[in-house]
Amino acid sequence: MSEQQLTALFTKLKDDAGLREKLQGAADLDASLAIAKEAGFDVSKQEWLSYQASQTSELSDAELEGMAGGITGIKSCNWYTGLGQCVCA
Repeated sequence: MSEQQLTALFTKLKDDAGLREKLQGAADLDASLAIAKEAGFDVSKQEWLSYQASQTSELSDAELEGMAGGITGIKSCNWYTGLGQCVCA
């Protein structure tokens, strides 16, 4: 499996509403991987997680500007990492 398969899957999701809905309804990553395999994409858990990490670790220019300039109207958040939920003060 290569990153090409994962890229092809995400490209297909842009045009295939049915597949997109199935993946959005998946209970967990294992279910998502099974749906991807059923759709003809051989994607490993490690590759999926690595891709996700690469997408969430970089900020866009607009996001960086907002952080540097101090966005107003947003409450301070403390993340509870165990569940990934935001508990806003």
